[in-house]
Amino acid sequence: MGGSYRPAVGGRYFEDINPANGKLVAHIARSDAADLQLAVDQAQDAFRSWSRTTPEARAEILYAIAGGIARRGEEFALAETLDTGKPIAFSRSVDIPRAAANFRFFAAAATQFASEAHEMPGRAINYTLRQPVGIVGCIAPWNLPLYLMSWKIAPALAAGNCVVAKPSEWSPVTAAMLGEVCNEAGLPPGVLSVLQGLGPEIGEAIVDHPEVKAISFTGGTLTGARIASRAAPAFKKTSLELGGKNPCIVFADCDYPRTLREIERLAFSNSGQICLCGSRIFVEQSLYERLAADLVEALAKLQPADPLDPATRLGALISEAHLQKVHGYVERARLEGGNILCGGSRMPGAGAFYPPTLIEGLGPESACNLEEIFGPVATLQPFATEEEALELANHSTYGLAATLWTENLSRAHRMASALQTGIVWVNTWLLRDLRTPFGGVKHSGTGREGGWEAMRFFTEPKNVCINFGPRNA
Repeated sequence: MGGSYRPAVGGRYFEDINPANGKLVAHIARSDAADLQLAVDQAQDAFRSWSRTTPEARAEILYAIAGGIARRGEEFALAETLDTGKPIAFSRSVDIPRAAANFRFFAAAATQFASEAHEMPGRAINYTLRQPVGIVGCIAPWNLPLYLMSWKIAPALAAGNCVVAKPSEWSPVTAAMLGEVCNEAGLPPGVLSVLQGLGPEIGEAIVDHPEVKAISFTGGTLTGARIASRAAPAFKKTSLELGGKNPCIVFADCDYPRTLREIERLAFSNSGQICLCGSRIFVEQSLYERLAADLVEALAKLQPADPLDPATRLGALISEAHLQKVHGYVERARLEGGNILCGGSRMPGAGAFYPPTLIEGLGPESACNLEEIFGPVATLQPFATEEEALELANHSTYGLAATLWTENLSRAHRMASALQTGIVWVNTWLLRDLRTPFGGVKHSGTGREGGWEAMRFFTEPKNVCINFGPRNA
């Protein structure tokens, strides 16, 4: 805050625990409304100059932030793994490189962001100014902490805003480290404040503060609904990237080896703790038995292990409480008559480790098919026709992402158009172009992130109309 690190005004702290071994990582300052007010006061002072800097000057600082993250990549990766229990290989290859890439992308976007002009022939010209919103709140989740925090902070800064950022209390360390990098890169004091703490305390304070003009949030649907209800009376802009219950639809004409390999990845990466994971796998009837057997065989080789081992592909869940929630869904599936093909019980020993779990025999109304589990649990269901696959896939209150696996191009286009999701991948998963809009429909949220959508969200458009006046005689 203000370019320096300080304890919370109230003098309180909370514990950051490594979920892989239950050991203390750090004591973290527990901010509240008093800390927020200090941050807002500093942001108001900083905004006067930061909002007037040239796009080129902002870009230079964002590039420097990206470079700082890259230079300290191993340190960031280790911190991310200790906080979340994810494999160090995942932190090294995904979380930290993507965070640096986000800052580089929006550094370039700052200098390329354009507005519109419309001539009224012989009468006037209209042009649009895109001006920063002011002070914005960026609230990020614990599953991809630095990656998703940078996805919000970078466009907000590129557009000329000041940011009050709150990382999840489950994964606070890399956000604090980001502050160090920003100071070294020359970001002026007050432009970014990282406030650690609990959602009901500092999170709600950020949403409620009258000087925080916009909220960008990624997290659970229930929390998103609460944020929307609190922000609405103040007419604040909100971007809410929420939960998913994503369908994976496999047709018999797919490229089978690639499809099998990618299903393992899309369902169980980061122990299923990615909002884009495909947890409902629909398989054409003629391929169903083969794929089920091969997937069980593949998952037997994908077992949780020490996250600090570079060979580990599956780490821990975020907490013991979350493990109990995940296991509760598996127990409900048993009671509903589901057949547990593999997994289904916690790993022996210490740490929040849960194996990849595959369940068949559940109907569309099962809790495991309707509710977001956010763990290494996926269901298998057969289908007979394209129409049935589409009906099953759209039978959800969520609508974030879907994957299609088919070599039939016409079918791919038909299905992609009819699926009720914000993102559709065909014969791939998590292949991201940062220029494209990211977000979902239904209970998966409102608004879009990424590319120009992010720059538009963090700016206010102002129309200016210039009358040409009377023509000279």
